[in-house]
Amino acid sequence: MGRLIGAAVLAAPALAMAGPVDLFYERTVMTAANARCELFEPQVAAALTAARVQAHGASLRSGVSEEDLDAVARRARAKADAAPCDSADITTAAERVKTAFAGYARLLRMDYPGEISSWQADRGTGRAARWRLAQTVPFGWDKMVFGLAGRAGGDALMAVGIFADGQEPYAARLVMRDVSRTTGPYLDTREHDPKRRPALAKRLPPAALKVYSAEARSSAGTDLLPKGASGGWAFRFPAEAAAEIARLDPREAVAVDFVFAGDRDEVRRAYVEVGDFAAGRAFLLITR
Repeated sequence: MGRLIGAAVLAAPALAMAGPVDLFYERTVMTAANARCELFEPQVAAALTAARVQAHGASLRSGVSEEDLDAVARRARAKADAAPCDSADITTAAERVKTAFAGYARLLRMDYPGEISSWQADRGTGRAARWRLAQTVPFGWDKMVFGLAGRAGGDALMAVGIFADGQEPYAARLVMRDVSRTTGPYLDTREHDPKRRPALAKRLPPAALKVYSAEARSSAGTDLLPKGASGGWAFRFPAEAAAEIARLDPREAVAVDFVFAGDRDEVRRAYVEVGDFAAGRAFLLITR
């Protein structure tokens, strides 16, 4: 495996110091090799995929472009395709992956820190619904929990708002960059010191947006309320919205608008850091 990784660095000298890129290359090689040679049990294969997605996000956060990562992935797949399934390189690397990821596949909980916020993943089982992948977001005097909730295999994309003044929103909408109408992430740093991280509000473009209206609204059950909250409102978004978030750059943000009735509708907006949403979502797919 060391030779395989070294080949990637030699082929891309500009990326030679990027540790996450090495991991992305290694995990892409073994993911491609497994697809062709059936090297791993499903649990290990799923854990490897989740780790590959995480390395992809870490590479983007380190400043590597999506185009460079696409090139690294192509080289990794070519290397995997060129090696016979029973070759010494593939066999040795496969044994190392099995050893490393067998334990990872047994993990039930993972934290995915971001630049500003973090995701908490929980793939435990049980009859009660729970947050399976969640980010807690304070906004103004209010608070929101956003992510995937439900039972194993039945996750729904949800937002639960807790409002300090007791007001009740009648609608909610999820706003994000439309990847089909843009060429990359929007990270506006004009009003910030370039050495500092731009606020989440500056990571959502002013145009070329995709909006999903919540398809269900209800009072939030205690199983989805954060500790100490006495009540809140839950909104469920279309399932396809989760797949769209997973396609975004981890440095981006999405927004949830809660809409309140009045002479003029009042909108309270909460921002969510995309971060390792895709990696956490892949982690949930690991079967026990």
